[in-house]
Amino acid sequence: MFRTNYCEINLEAIRNNVRVMKSFSGDARFLAVVKANAYGHGAVPVARAALEAGADWLAVAIPEEGIELRESGIDVPILILGGTEPGATMAIIENDLTQVVFDDLMVDAFAAAAARCRGNAKLQIGLDTGMCRIGVRTPEEAARLAAKIDATPGLLLTGCFTHMATADEEDPTGTHQQIARFKAMCEAIDAVYGKPLIHHAANTASIFCWPEIHADMVRGGIALYGYPPVPGVSGLMHAMRWITRGVLVKTIEAGERVSYGGLFEAKKPTRVMTVPVGYADGYDRGLSLKGSVLVRGRRAPILGRVCMDQIMVDVSEIPEASVGDEVVLMGQQGDEEISAEEIAGLLGTISYEVLCSPSARVPRVYINQEQKETV
Repeated sequence: MFRTNYCEINLEAIRNNVRVMKSFSGDARFLAVVKANAYGHGAVPVARAALEAGADWLAVAIPEEGIELRESGIDVPILILGGTEPGATMAIIENDLTQVVFDDLMVDAFAAAAARCRGNAKLQIGLDTGMCRIGVRTPEEAARLAAKIDATPGLLLTGCFTHMATADEEDPTGTHQQIARFKAMCEAIDAVYGKPLIHHAANTASIFCWPEIHADMVRGGIALYGYPPVPGVSGLMHAMRWITRGVLVKTIEAGERVSYGGLFEAKKPTRVMTVPVGYADGYDRGLSLKGSVLVRGRRAPILGRVCMDQIMVDVSEIPEASVGDEVVLMGQQGDEEISAEEIAGLLGTISYEVLCSPSARVPRVYINQEQKETV
């Protein structure tokens, strides 16, 4: 690493967060959601830490993510949450991944692939109970698809699941409707399949707020990384800190302007630190003139526009700030913290997107494991 610009991932925070969620979910199996490179934290190290803390399953969004986990030596059940194309069926079977299905086209494709490779395709039926994203929509559709899978050689149905759309909102109406639809669809599937299945509906918010739908398994997503989707949850630890160092400190005079477009004009002599991070690293340009960083445990506001590779910050109130000082873009430094939620608020988005934003040229460095690993 020739440039100090990396995300420090605390794997003990991941383990802690699994334990916190499991304390709410009783005897239900725990599925750790590590899609999207574990929400930007690094899929393989995070998956291993989650398993160490008691996770039973893992979930990804696309086949490539599941294959990466298999190639790293992880052998627990892995569920692909998103729909996939027929051309992926052989790879899914060969890597012992479990695929969500919701129509005849997908079931037929897996049947053909299973016949070619003389293996078994592990499937789960997706249930659309109100998200209107993917899944069968009625008990009749669910029962028919389950019966078809049961009657087709080479296909093994292991479960069915839905995703809650409003479990993190105060109005419970939508969640109650989804729970009723989920139960009706599960009963329809169980009536025709006749073998034990895993039923799951609880996303992260449901783990904390809706124990009645913990069912056979719960799925921990955003809270795995330390950010609860509902208020009042204690004990979670933020897993990511984004760290760099100042490369130049200078004083500009009143009337001088900073960065593209000259949007910031100094009203008085101002100490400016240049920081080697920009929107090419995933530091959002929308933070121009809004965001701040931490230097020596204090906030330094961003001056002017975020550039592709650099930002300038005001260290006038931090007179001891100097070249080489650690600069924290996200996370804690001393008693201060800039959270993903704070950044999301400035950008009008959610913490999920902020955590996923550091780009591929920002290495992830792992702490609290036997050997420091960079990927």
